[in-house]
Amino acid sequence: MSDGAISQDEIDALLSGVSIDGLNSSGHVGNGPTYHIDLPTLQKVADDLQSKLEENVNKYTGASFNVESPVVEVTSRDKVLAKLPEVVVAVVADYNEGLKGSHLYLLSPEFALKMFELVNSEEATDVDDMVLSVVSEIIATHVSSQITVLESSGKLSGLGYSTPESQNVSKAMVMFPQNEFVLSSYPLTYEGKAYTLWECLGGDISEKICNANGAGLEEIPSLGAEIPTMDNSMASGMQNMASMGMPQQMPNMGMGMGMNSQMATGMNMGMNAQMQNMAMMNNGMNMATGMNMGMNVPNVQQLQYPNLQNNIIPAEQGNIGLIMDVFMEMTVELGRTKKSIKDILGMGEGTIIELDKLAGETVDILVNHKPIAKGEVVVIDENFGVRITEILSPMERVNELN
Repeated sequence: MSDGAISQDEIDALLSGVSIDGLNSSGHVGNGPTYHIDLPTLQKVADDLQSKLEENVNKYTGASFNVESPVVEVTSRDKVLAKLPEVVVAVVADYNEGLKGSHLYLLSPEFALKMFELVNSEEATDVDDMVLSVVSEIIATHVSSQITVLESSGKLSGLGYSTPESQNVSKAMVMFPQNEFVLSSYPLTYEGKAYTLWECLGGDISEKICNANGAGLEEIPSLGAEIPTMDNSMASGMQNMASMGMPQQMPNMGMGMGMNSQMATGMNMGMNAQMQNMAMMNNGMNMATGMNMGMNVPNVQQLQYPNLQNNIIPAEQGNIGLIMDVFMEMTVELGRTKKSIKDILGMGEGTIIELDKLAGETVDILVNHKPIAKGEVVVIDENFGVRITEILSPMERVNELN
């Protein structure tokens, strides 16, 4: 029996948006939607990007990286985690125009440091903001090349992506695309050292790329015959038969017009059901009319409400002295801010949190978490204090609550 504690695997799953206990992100049991992905189509796109990736990396670094043939596969988060080092540089470059979906690049910190050293001609030991900035620029150039390849077919246009954002994080904290997705692995070598650039593309956007390139589309077969229609006299006769409650059968019109007997039978059954429904509706309307004729219509009048007054009866105010010794919690709020779970988990000693209050601005005084006044911070001996500068009116308190 569980003791209520959450395991590390469950924490990793929550951070990456992966389901726990068979529930996917939408709260339904199962593995999520199934996408129709044509791997040969996506493999061709990756092959076209092979030379462009090599060109972009070498242009920025001034080196001679060799990009080998990429490998494209449909995979899941657990399978990708097995390929990655414990710490990775994750670059988010989601598509947001023309195509909308998850788009993620992953590389090892060693690869990021090597590119930074080549770009700036200086050594780096840690993956800091400068290193991440270089990685983001190279990825942005590569995504632009990818858009050129995708739009070259003429089926996609106006594609756009969000500005790439790079982070050096544990692989368990990477936000992978939901459900199954497409992973393209680009092997690179430089001076005998092997590196890999992984690209993760959401299943929904991968399916759209395949469809735009003519893959995965199925044509609807034609029936080869037109469905006969009834003339007014036949429809009127059938409606009369239905209203009298008489069973009726559709003549086998399909046999003489190139339709098989099964289609004709299906039409008969469907039209018989419609005629029966019409008959039931007619009978119901007739019964309702007869009941109305035999019953008196009630006299409906609008309800009149008495006028409400704001007068307070003194007896209802009670004795406030009965609660004078009740303790209430009073707090002073310096300010607020919103942070993602990712940012909160990345906090450490020395981290500065910027609040929504300006320096010297009044602070809020709350009683039981409800604002009642504003004040300024003062120092009394060695203790902090707050001098009340303003008492909120009842209307202001209501506005603060909203």
